[in-house]
Formats: sequence, C-alpha cells, structure tokens
Amino acid sequence: MSLSSKSRFVNALTFARLPLIFIWLGFAVAQELRGGFWLGAVACLAMGASGLTDLFDGHLARRWGVVSSLGKMADPLMDKMFYLVAFPALVWQAGHQPGGNTHAMVLLGFTILYMLRDTWVTFMRTVGTMFGADVAAMWLGKVRTALSFPGAGWIYTYLAFHQLVPEPLRRPWLISCYLFEAVLVILTIISLVTYTAAYAPYLEKALARK
Repeated sequence: MSLSSKSRFVNALTFARLPLIFIWLGFAVAQELRGGFWLGAVACLAMGASGLTDLFDGHLARRWGVVSSLGKMADPLMDKMFYLVAFPALVWQAGHQPGGNTHAMVLLGFTILYMLRDTWVTFMRTVGTMFGADVAAMWLGKVRTALSFPGAGWIYTYLAFHQLVPEPLRRPWLISCYLFEAVLVILTIISLVTYTAAYAPYLEKALARK
C-alpha cells in the first residue's frame, strides 16, 4: 500500500467516528423507545467501533509514517463530535427510564462539564497558536479521551441492558457507572486546570495587545 493510500485510510478511519456514533444514536433511541435486545446489541457494536477508530487511527498514522496536520486537527474534532452526540443522548436515555432522574441529573452535570472543558481548552489552544505555542494534546488529555470511549460504552450498556440482569446485580452495576463518571469528572477538572495554567501566559500576552 502506498503512502498516499495509507494516509487516506487513516483519515477515513478518523472521520468514520462521526457516522458510527450517529448509527449508535439511531439504534440506541430505537431500543429505548421500542425495546429489543438486538437493537441494543447493534448500538453497542456501533459505539464500540466508533471508539476503536480513536485507538487505531493515531497508532496506524505513527506506524506508517503518515502523521499529518489534517489528522492532528481532525482527531480531536471527531472526539468532540463523539461527546456532543453520545453524552446528551445518555442524559435523555437515563431520564427516560423509570427511576432514572438521579442518574440523568448526574450525567447532565457531567456532560456540561465535559463541553465547557473542551470549549475552553480549544479557546486557550487557539490563543496559544497566535504566539507559536506547541498545541499538541497533553498526556492527561489523552488519558481522559482514551477513558471516555469505554466510559460512554459502559454507561450505555447499563442503561440498555440492566433490566435483563437479576435485581441484586443492578445496583453494583449502577454504582460502577457512577464511579466511572466520577473518575472522568476528576480527570476533566485536573485537565482543565492543567491546560489553563499552561496557556495562561499566552492569554496574558493576547490581553496585553493593543
């Protein structure tokens, strides 16, 4: 395979994250409204495939030597698109279920925090580019992103299938979702503070400009 073909394949893998998560959305909504194990199973496969694109696109780009400026911009954009589709849908799904209001409120706060963090970090990195700053993702941001995909999948799996397991197993499963959400919230807050501290000098320079 030529370098050009490899580059196109990696970019296609990156951009596939968006249609796959929309496929998940369609099947997830249908499963919540109509029921049916197979609808939830297809939704899980689509979300899993969407998450795997994030795992493999960067790996293949580095392995094949086709890391590009387009890929560096498209990868975090597709991550944000994943969050924008998946997390609000999970809020709706939790709130739609009997007795799910508490979990829905937790997910709502979680989702708002995620969106605020990503919007703020994007702004700070944009300011940094005005002064030639290195805007590559920090390791904590990469860890947060890497955990966000299985986290969303775990939460969805609970919401879609918890009624199928015996009652004594449901509460531990829900608690595991809360724990996953708590870990992601902590990582998000630390990441927000870290990025703000790193790019604050560039923001100060921008504010000092006439």
